Amino acid sequence: MRSVNYIAKNNLTLLHCGAEFFPALVAAMDAATAEIYLETYIFATDGIGDAVKAALKRAAARGVTVHLITDWHGTGRRQVNQLKLEFNDSGVHHRSFNPWFRRGVARSHRKICVVDRRIAFVGGLNINDDLLSDDMSYRPLAAPRWDFAVMLSGPLVDVIQREVEAQWARLGKLDLVSRFELYKELRATRKIMSHDPALAALVVRDNLRNRRTIQRAYLRAMGSARKSVLLANPYFAPGRKLRNALASAAARGVDVTLLIGVGQFRLQDSVAHSFYPKLLKSGVKVVEYRKTQLHAKVAVVDDVWATVGSSNCDGLSLFVNQEANIVAKDAAFAKILRQKIQHGIAEGVPVRIEDFANIVWFKRVWYGISYMIYKSIMRVITLGSYT
Repeated sequence: MRSVNYIAKNNLTLLHCGAEFFPALVAAMDAATAEIYLETYIFATDGIGDAVKAALKRAAARGVTVHLITDWHGTGRRQVNQLKLEFNDSGVHHRSFNPWFRRGVARSHRKICVVDRRIAFVGGLNINDDLLSDDMSYRPLAAPRWDFAVMLSGPLVDVIQREVEAQWARLGKLDLVSRFELYKELRATRKIMSHDPALAALVVRDNLRNRRTIQRAYLRAMGSARKSVLLANPYFAPGRKLRNALASAAARGVDVTLLIGVGQFRLQDSVAHSFYPKLLKSGVKVVEYRKTQLHAKVAVVDDVWATVGSSNCDGLSLFVNQEANIVAKDAAFAKILRQKIQHGIAEGVPVRIEDFANIVWFKRVWYGISYMIYKSIMRVITLGSYT
C-alpha cells in the first residue's frame, strides 16, 4: 500500500467556482515564461473554453512551451479534433487520452495545471462554463456549478510537475522498455516527510501504481476521526468499505455529514438513495444539494485534514478512472473549506429517516434495483474490485 507523501511549506489557496478559478488560471498562464502543462476531462466550446484557449495561444506565441491533455470521451471526439486543428497552427502541443477506448474503459478525469514549475492548480473544475450543465444538455443552471480547486506554490509543485510530465510521456510513442523505466522512476519518488505547517500531498489514482490510493486516504482520515467528518460529493456510489467507514465514524460519536448533489442523473440519484436508510440509521446526516449542480469532491475531517480534487465517491472514480486530489493537513486551509461546505449544507435539504419510511414500496424497490444494476456494471468494469 502506497503511503501519502506529505510535504511541508506549501502555500494553498482555495478557489470556489469558476468566478475565482478561471481568472486565476488565465492570469497564471499570461504570466508564464517557460512552460505550461494543462490536463482536463472536458474542454468545452463556450466562452470559458475560448478564454482558456486564447490564453494558451498567447503563451505559445511568446515562446512558452504549452502541453495540453484532454480526455477524448469527456471533451468529445469532434471538439478534440477541432482543438488539434486550432492548436497545431498556434504552437500548442495537444494530446488526447484514450481515443476510441483503445486502452480499455478508463478515462482521465484529472484537472491539473502547472505553470513554470512554480504554481499549480488541482481540483474539480473542467474547462467549461459553470452556468451551463456539463451533461451535454448545456441547459442553463440556476446558480454557478458548486465546485472547488486549489492553487498552490511550494515544494509540492515539483511532485505535480513530475506527474504531468509522466502523463504527457505516456500518451506519446513510448516503447515497453521506456514505459517500464518511467514506471520505476515514479515508483521511486523520494519521500520528503515533515511536520512543519502547510503539509500537503498530491494523491493520484491510476490502474498501475496507485489503484486505491485516494480511497485509502479517505479511509485513513475517517478511521482516525474523533470530532467531525464533512464530505461533499456529486455522484455518491462508493464501495462497501467507504460506506462502512462513514457509518463506523458516526457510530463512535463522530459528527458525520454527507452533502450529496442530486437532480442530474436519475439512475445515479436512485443508487445514492439506496444507501440512505443504513447511513441514516447509523447516525450519518445526509443533506441533498438542489440549488444547482454540485460538482465538488471535497472533505474535511476534524478541522485538520482536508481534500480537494477530481475524484468522486463512486465506482468509476475510485476503481476505474485516473484522478488527482490534493490532501492537506493544515488547520487554516481546513477551516476555510469547512466554512464553504457548511454554507452548502445550509443551502441544502436535510434527509430524514422518516422520509424513507413513507416512500411508496415501488420506489424503494427501484432504489434497490438501481443499486444492483450499478453494482453489476461496476463489478464487470472493475473485474470484481467494486465491492
